[in-house]
Amino acid sequence: MTSDYHRRLPYGERLSAEPLVGHPFFPFEGDVQVVPLDEPVLPEPPRGGENGEDCWSCADPDRDVIWRDAQWKLKAFKPSGLPFVAILEPRTHYRLDNLPPELTATLGPTIQRVAKAIQDLDPVARTHFNRWGDGSEHFHLWFQARPLGMMQLRGAMIAAWDDLLPPIPADEFAANARQVATALAQGGGEAISR
Repeated sequence: MTSDYHRRLPYGERLSAEPLVGHPFFPFEGDVQVVPLDEPVLPEPPRGGENGEDCWSCADPDRDVIWRDAQWKLKAFKPSGLPFVAILEPRTHYRLDNLPPELTATLGPTIQRVAKAIQDLDPVARTHFNRWGDGSEHFHLWFQARPLGMMQLRGAMIAAWDDLLPPIPADEFAANARQVATALAQGGGEAISR
């Protein structure tokens, strides 16, 4: 492994589960025992931005945006344990089930472009993307960069590893965000400086 990212990782050391224990989406406590299943909450509480009201993304549409075109914007929030994590969302408030056909038609090609731009970062082997829609109604897809050679980070637990691994330095995060935004802008849209 030749990248700075790889050299910083604490190989051979046991990482603490402390960042995840007690987190509302982590289903374990103590010595990694399954917590009792809660009773359903019905009706479900509203998500952030339900019905387009009080949507944090719509209220501050340029916050954390590193690239945008006429339909989509890519956000990168802060350094985390993976080389790069971002969210793709439409510039207009939609849910997945009410995306207009013309916007839906551009989603696949945009996913491909974002995944390729992230995968071209030096320490990255693959770009994972997924959708969790429980925190915000505003449609969004998560993109997570799996580091080269880090086979333990494959699959759904990559999000947990992102919380467990030490955050990358802020300057490296900024450089990665610039590289991804610049690559996307070469195919259309504009890179946004942060």
